[in-house]
Amino acid sequence: MLDGYTAEILARVQFAFTISFHIIFPAFSIGLASFLAVLNALWLWKRDETYLNLFNYWKKIFAVAFGMGVVSGIVMSYQIGTNWSVFSDKAGPVVGPLMAYEVLSAFFLEAGFLGIMLFGRKRVGDGLHMFATALVALGTLASATWILSVNSWMQTPAGFGINDLGQFVPEDWWAIVFNPSFPYRLVHMVLAAYLTTALVVGAVGGMHLLRDQANAAARKMFSMAMWMLVLVTPLQIFAGDLHGLNTLEHQPAKVMAMEGHYDSHPDGAPLILFGIPNPEEKRIDYAIEIPKLSSLILKHDLNAPLDGLDTIPDEDEPPVAIVFWSFRIMIALGFAMLGLGLWAALARLRGRLYDAPLLHQMALLMGPTGFIAVLAGWITTEVGRQPFTVYGMLRTSDSLAPVAAPAVAASLIAFIVVYFFVFGAGTWYIVAMMRKPVLDHVLEDERDEVQGDGPTLAVGEEVAVKDKPGKN
Repeated sequence: MLDGYTAEILARVQFAFTISFHIIFPAFSIGLASFLAVLNALWLWKRDETYLNLFNYWKKIFAVAFGMGVVSGIVMSYQIGTNWSVFSDKAGPVVGPLMAYEVLSAFFLEAGFLGIMLFGRKRVGDGLHMFATALVALGTLASATWILSVNSWMQTPAGFGINDLGQFVPEDWWAIVFNPSFPYRLVHMVLAAYLTTALVVGAVGGMHLLRDQANAAARKMFSMAMWMLVLVTPLQIFAGDLHGLNTLEHQPAKVMAMEGHYDSHPDGAPLILFGIPNPEEKRIDYAIEIPKLSSLILKHDLNAPLDGLDTIPDEDEPPVAIVFWSFRIMIALGFAMLGLGLWAALARLRGRLYDAPLLHQMALLMGPTGFIAVLAGWITTEVGRQPFTVYGMLRTSDSLAPVAAPAVAASLIAFIVVYFFVFGAGTWYIVAMMRKPVLDHVLEDERDEVQGDGPTLAVGEEVAVKDKPGKN
């Protein structure tokens, strides 16, 4: 089935496939960990039981997503050492310590306090439980920081030398960690994680509001999610613009591919909204464009010249079609998120936030779009870096291990089968939990806690628990 493909193409497809599965789980868990910390803090501050109910609801979903992220992440490290062992050898002195720091300082922090966050409230008390929850959230952010430092260094390498063996060796760790694109990439990714989580929480809240507009928990989560959208989406658009300007400075070929600029424009470049990239003729067919707007966005001058891919050697050009379309998908979804947030803000001003079925349906429809936008952004970043693994320094073709194409094809097929089965089942389970009302999860927690600390509830007592004030 995969005959005719080279080992390099198959290894790249395999890495793209596995990382696409992996990235959606950390993107969700980063935002969800912070959401849990906020819910727990609000519960301790206001003693509004709705916040505690929501915390118990979402912590179970977080636990499953976190576990799936860990499993999919382990595969990535093994894959780098097998299919990309030459890259590991050459870049290992720089990349290896950063990955180790991520495990030691971030992942252990998350894993060490995760059990307390999930099961320890009754055992350690509210104060220490809040401390553990905050450290789990901090751990997810620290983990993202180290991973994005590694990836950013591969995009904009700095602070290194090359030894006699052709290896990248560290000379300035500050320059390596805080390389030129790192701050922009970190902010952009963290905000994307928060928006992804807000969209999922908003979708779940909207789904339950469609069933019952008086549902207090659904109202809280929907309101919080819509606040996050309307406040963070403009920040994300602004951060994305700054990131684009940084990319133009350090990776101009990537921006040329994103913009679809095959030709240079000495008197102002157009913004191509849509079109069909034609790599053979090196042009965008059927282009719909706005004259000079690209120069205004990228150079803040309508008449500023912009170089095109005609200034880049053919062998150094990234695949234009993939980058061109993935970038537009990300941008379109970003503005759709802003539109949803503004719609919700208008409904809030009119006092109709919880009585707007069309808004709730749209929020439900928009639920998965955060993941799609993250994947589109990641594709733009990674494919736009091609044909290099370390930009401008180490080509992808020179990073491949001496593996045979049939061996890579066999492992790729195995990954596809196993991933769709395992992560498909995990995703189905998460969705099933989201479909259940919040109080169903809370009552399960109460039964577990009572059974762990004392005698099991009788049937009549269990009914009484369900009928307690604030529990229906």
